[in-house]
Amino acid sequence: MPVRIEDYALISDRLSAALVGRDGSIDWLCFPRFDSDACFAALLGDENNGHWRLAPLDGEKCSQRRYVGDTLVLESEWNSLQGSVRVTDFMPERGDAPDVVRIVEGLSGRVQMRSELRLRFGYGDVIPWVRHLDGMLAAVAGPDAVWLASDVPHHGRDYASYGDFTVGPGDRRAFVLTWHPSHLHRPASVDPYEALEETRRFWEGWSGRCTYDGPYRDAVVRSLITLKGMTYEPTGGIVAATTTSLPEDLGGERNWDYRFCWLRDAGFTLAALVKTGYTEEARDWREWLLRAIAGSPDRLQILYGVAGERRVPEFELPWLSGYEGSRPVRVGNGAVDQLQLDVYGEVMDTLWLARAFDIDANEDAWRMQRGLMSWLESHWQEPDEGLWEVRGGRRQFTHSKVLAWVAADRAVRTLQDYPELAGPIERYEALRDTIHAEVCEKGYDAERNTFTQYYGSRGLDAALLLIPQVGFLPPTDERVRGTLRAVQRELSVDGFLRRYDTTEAVEGVSGDEGAFLACSFWLADALVLDGQLDAGRAVFERLLGLRNDVGLLAEEYDVARGRQLGNYPQAYSHLALVNSALHLAAPDPVADASRETTLDDVAAT
Repeated sequence: MPVRIEDYALISDRLSAALVGRDGSIDWLCFPRFDSDACFAALLGDENNGHWRLAPLDGEKCSQRRYVGDTLVLESEWNSLQGSVRVTDFMPERGDAPDVVRIVEGLSGRVQMRSELRLRFGYGDVIPWVRHLDGMLAAVAGPDAVWLASDVPHHGRDYASYGDFTVGPGDRRAFVLTWHPSHLHRPASVDPYEALEETRRFWEGWSGRCTYDGPYRDAVVRSLITLKGMTYEPTGGIVAATTTSLPEDLGGERNWDYRFCWLRDAGFTLAALVKTGYTEEARDWREWLLRAIAGSPDRLQILYGVAGERRVPEFELPWLSGYEGSRPVRVGNGAVDQLQLDVYGEVMDTLWLARAFDIDANEDAWRMQRGLMSWLESHWQEPDEGLWEVRGGRRQFTHSKVLAWVAADRAVRTLQDYPELAGPIERYEALRDTIHAEVCEKGYDAERNTFTQYYGSRGLDAALLLIPQVGFLPPTDERVRGTLRAVQRELSVDGFLRRYDTTEAVEGVSGDEGAFLACSFWLADALVLDGQLDAGRAVFERLLGLRNDVGLLAEEYDVARGRQLGNYPQAYSHLALVNSALHLAAPDPVADASRETTLDDVAAT
């Protein structure tokens, strides 16, 4: 049976990440960065594309697993007739080189274990030259070199390395896998047991800073830890997911690379971090944002590399069969060249939020914002590819226009709130009013009392639920309430939401997709804003029930199959979880779920 997406757990050193299956196999690992070539790519192919299984010889999946407290240290336990054993997996804080540490501990009986290491560089395509050197395994091919240090001897067979051993009560065996550029000397090995204690202390110290103390604390802290594990520490950029090409449609072609940073996440990210006590991380994210978008306003992109790289060309890996036959497998993301007007609103909103939360406000950022507004004033009426990056051609997407309004609104409010800053406030006010009037005229279907996906269409978009959150209209407006009812009626799948009607004419690709988890959290928020607190809480708690056994969420959920879909873990899903939990735990949940209402008084709070 294939390993389900939710059967994987995440370990990370905050520069790269690995996925560990319930069968004890690491099937995805990119070194040295999140977006580097994978040296284990069985996730998107088969075992011959690289993996590292460390488990009992009987081949069963682990009986139970968990993260150690509020950390990213994973413990998996097997219980069998032979006895019981625990495997601890983690990635220590990065020193000279990235490491993966695995520690086996016998708990009872005598358990026969096997380490099966099959390294394949270049996303499962390149078989390295493997030797025994200095008591370790050394693998090299082209620019990559990997060393395995262990007190378990390994032997080679079928282009893999095997280590068989037996553990009894109290026995421990350690394995340290280290990557480095092949032209450099081997870095010093880490002590696995010291690294374990240091890694636990780091995560416990970090998670202990969380200021959220509401009814969903465990879920919120786990989501925040996951987001921290998806943060590229040198720059503060947060990847949308740690994987590429996990399908939105099993067996289909909706397979994209999400190992980059999207501007659409900016406002949600900053709000979630600041409101839970992580001001330093919010500041790092804001600084990443300012560096990434620096330059000509007409060159603003929707996504960037983890260090702010602009070029992330999309290409296919034909030697990989895809997750459960979902092809093609893609690296890079061609959406980088799309026009998405919503990102101007996201950037303006995020930088306004940063000022409201007193995060290093400065005139340089405002000068950059004025440049963005100058470009938007001349281009907001153009069609674009929209928030969801459709590949079926540009349209006048309603959500994009609403976010263009957000950009103008935040420019006006910045000048009102910070009189020391200069700018043409009358022009921005006029632009705001013009966009508002057009959206209400062209993006609204009076016959059905709902806003629509794009001007003149009858289709809907779950992103329209954000209209009251961004302050475009109040939640009591009948057009907002009508849109909520229409979205529930037409986009609901067993109470969860699809993003929109996935017709190929709009999408440009074939197939369908599951319920989109971030949109489903937005539904919970929209119900809260509508005064339906119990209904909103019920949706939220159902969504919590979709998390896997270690609290992780992918991008989507296949209701019919009862499985998670899409790249994993998904930052958008975890950000939406955190923000929804914050709304529900607020003294006035209705007010807190509305950004327009809450942020008027944010400086005081």
